[in-house]
Amino acid sequence: MTKHEVILLEQGMTKQMDRSPRPAVDFPDLLTRVGNDRELVRELFEMFKKKFPHLLQSLQESVACEDLKHVETTSHTLKGMLSNLSVTRAAAAAAQLEQIGREEEKPGLRAALTIFECEVAGLLSELDTYLPGAQP
Repeated sequence: MTKHEVILLEQGMTKQMDRSPRPAVDFPDLLTRVGNDRELVRELFEMFKKKFPHLLQSLQESVACEDLKHVETTSHTLKGMLSNLSVTRAAAAAAQLEQIGREEEKPGLRAALTIFECEVAGLLSELDTYLPGAQP
């Protein structure tokens, strides 16, 4: 791990430790986005849960191979999906990966992936808490 990766990782982990536990999904914001349509929220969460694991695996493989173009495109897709669901911290981490891919900055790649993985670690199980009636 390079010095740059260590610094990024430390910054990300410090941010993680500084946060009080809070939901990844800003549910009130999401409801506003969808006009309080809870059925639509349920459908969006179900679609996300089907696509997200494959995209995450693809991103992890791209980082392992240092395929920066694929990192950029996959991160962009994830950023959009997460933003649409009001998962802002994870979307910001995906945006960082997208930028690293676009600028072809390999030194921060693995650390940025680790930060992203921390942000999405409990996301799917959190979505499950909303799915029964699409309520928090």
